[in-house]
Amino acid sequence: MTAVAAPPPIPLGSAVPSLTAHAISVSLPTWDDNVGYEEGDKRVVDRMETGYPRFFIHRSIQKLAGLCLAKFGRPDELCILLPSPRVATEARDFLANQSPPLPSRIVEFVICPSISLPSTPAPEVASSSQSATTAAAGIDCIELQILLFDKAHWATAKSFWQHTGDGISSRVAERALAFMGETPAGSTLPPVPTVQERQAKNVQYYSKNRHYARKASAPAPVSASAHSPTTPSLSPATPNAQHGDETVADELLTSDLTTYLEERYGRNLPLFNAPLAKQALKRRIAGGLLPSDEDYGKIDDVARAGGGGKRAVSAEDVYLYPCGMSAIWHAHDICRRARRKAGEPEGKSVCYGFPYTDTLKILQKWGPGCHFFGSGGADDIDALAHTLATRDPSEGKILSLFCEFPSNPLLRCPDLVRLRQLADQYGFVIVVDETIGNFINVEVAAFADIVVSSLTKIFSGDANVMGGSLILNPNSSHFDALSSVLATTYEDILYPEDAVYLERNSRDYRARIKKVNDNAYDVTEYLFSRSIEDTTTPNEGKAVKKVYYPRYVTPELYQQAARVPPLGKGGFGGLFSVTFTCMEASRAFYDVLGCAKGPSLGTSFTLASPYTILAHYLELDWAAGHGVEAGLVRISVGQEEEPVLRKWFEDAVRAAEEAAAKASATA
Repeated sequence: MTAVAAPPPIPLGSAVPSLTAHAISVSLPTWDDNVGYEEGDKRVVDRMETGYPRFFIHRSIQKLAGLCLAKFGRPDELCILLPSPRVATEARDFLANQSPPLPSRIVEFVICPSISLPSTPAPEVASSSQSATTAAAGIDCIELQILLFDKAHWATAKSFWQHTGDGISSRVAERALAFMGETPAGSTLPPVPTVQERQAKNVQYYSKNRHYARKASAPAPVSASAHSPTTPSLSPATPNAQHGDETVADELLTSDLTTYLEERYGRNLPLFNAPLAKQALKRRIAGGLLPSDEDYGKIDDVARAGGGGKRAVSAEDVYLYPCGMSAIWHAHDICRRARRKAGEPEGKSVCYGFPYTDTLKILQKWGPGCHFFGSGGADDIDALAHTLATRDPSEGKILSLFCEFPSNPLLRCPDLVRLRQLADQYGFVIVVDETIGNFINVEVAAFADIVVSSLTKIFSGDANVMGGSLILNPNSSHFDALSSVLATTYEDILYPEDAVYLERNSRDYRARIKKVNDNAYDVTEYLFSRSIEDTTTPNEGKAVKKVYYPRYVTPELYQQAARVPPLGKGGFGGLFSVTFTCMEASRAFYDVLGCAKGPSLGTSFTLASPYTILAHYLELDWAAGHGVEAGLVRISVGQEEEPVLRKWFEDAVRAAEEAAAKASATA
């Protein structure tokens, strides 16, 4: 495997990775850029080409939504685009359960290409176009669920998109636009054919015009909506009256050419093999190796939840979702449905430890609410035990407990042994998010009833596709109840083309994790040596306050689930956070750091973010009360060569120390 060299600087607002149509991050290279993004500063937002998909709606999705509004909407409406009637119904119910209830309506819009499109391109390209347009991959038509609502309710509807992660993929939008004879957003290609020209070429798109309506139920209490970074508004798009002369087939080739090249000359499976790609993903997530994987035949599969006469996780226990947050939302929903199916009150859930922001919002906004234990330490275990023992019986039993292993961004680990004991005693479901630890480094399935993960992160690594997974532990006492719910409610809404990219990207995930483990171990060791927590060297001149990394934060609890022997140095993963002695040092460190900068983690390249600014800008005091400082910088270490990383971090630490010294002198 070739090490990644240092990339050139990425301009503000550009995609990360650069020149990537479906990039999942965006460049915010300075501290002020991040603040400007949160505050809606035009200097920043006007330059945003893209963003993290659950927060910033992809430009192609915006374009498609504009076209849908032009066709079905009223002047006072906006919309979000959803992949299935079930998801659309959930979104409608979410709006109806607000106080006061918010009305909405659903239109189903089916977009189909022609069966045969006349064109005379080169034979190899024609084959690709035919495979895409006839959709042997099950993409013969795009079925959209359009949720329309008053413009004034955009923020609430957008929160459903953000929290659940169940909006359509940018690749869905790109394909739908191609079927309609439209180019992707931002394309510099010639104009598209007129509607009449498209009809002459037999491109079909129609609406069943199924408007769902029901009387809103009594609103359930919900917490205040968290701040959501600005997304450009979705105004109705007016079809262009002046168009070029390209045929529909030629337009389709422009969007399909990349797919064709990936299939023929890259490593992608052909799109018609998307079902096989999904099976391969499930097999990998269950711990198995495939013939296409690096080291196949050289190392053993990774056992998950097996041993001691217990059944190991198999591909049949793995369920795929469009992103990690979708897997978390559905895990909670499955627990709720199973409890109701048993004829019992749902009961509140528990959010244990300071989590990624949307996990807490899900538990607060859906169902009866949750108990939040923000530190996730020993004191919180005792507090949780007290809550369980003294709960009001009328509220029902605790439904579930959600935790991360380790947590984001403080890299703390919960005591899984004690949590498992409490779960067995009181009958609640444990859901563990293993995204940060990843199953190559840790084995949490033995402690959890449900394991969720964001495949978008280290499993993919290329930062060009979203995905999530959910595992039911076959040895769980809740397995039958949970699996029976999934048997009747699960729907596969992971877009086939996204699955193909995930399959390709994940073939070398083990080797990438080893390299990332090694690099993060070395970088954090250096940073710790420059921190005031390192008592082996004088503190004079130091600006680093604390390094949050499993080696230095709750290491004994990390060992409860750590795989032995570790893969690479320590096996602690590639994510860490760092705090500083003053805000000036934080800003200087971030601004000087030479790596890519933007939201997300688990990328093959190093990626930094002022996490608290981006995730909790309107609740900085609340976050600080749980130990998440405003000046915290979170870093996901990539596969760069050691000298590159060393220079980046030495330069950044030097800048932080100089800024701290200057701030101290002027105080």
